[in-house]
Amino acid sequence: MPGYLTTHVLDTARGKPAEGMEVALFRLQDGQRAELARLTTNSDGRTDRQILPEDAFRTGIYELEFHAGAWMDATGVPAESPRFLDVIPIRFGMSQQDHYHVPLLISPFGFSTYRGS
Repeated sequence: MPGYLTTHVLDTARGKPAEGMEVALFRLQDGQRAELARLTTNSDGRTDRQILPEDAFRTGIYELEFHAGAWMDATGVPAESPRFLDVIPIRFGMSQQDHYHVPLLISPFGFSTYRGS
């Protein structure tokens, strides 16, 4: 099975998908951090395409950045200055050719993630 990467962002405070959140993907290698993709979540809280498609997949260390603060500003979550959560980085490794799914469950004061399916 060829490898690829997807995500899904859910707003646990409102109980619905987090539409309109910017997500960036970086590859970390040899002390360098290279941006590979920048996408926005759709009405289902997913990106319209794989964040890292099969033809670009390589094993290694990656980081997803979820731009939660800007998303909360845009969706009317009451602002604090500064926000408790702004950009949420999740660093993870992909060690085999497989489907990696990294969801984010988000609220204004907390988040969680896991390797999904």
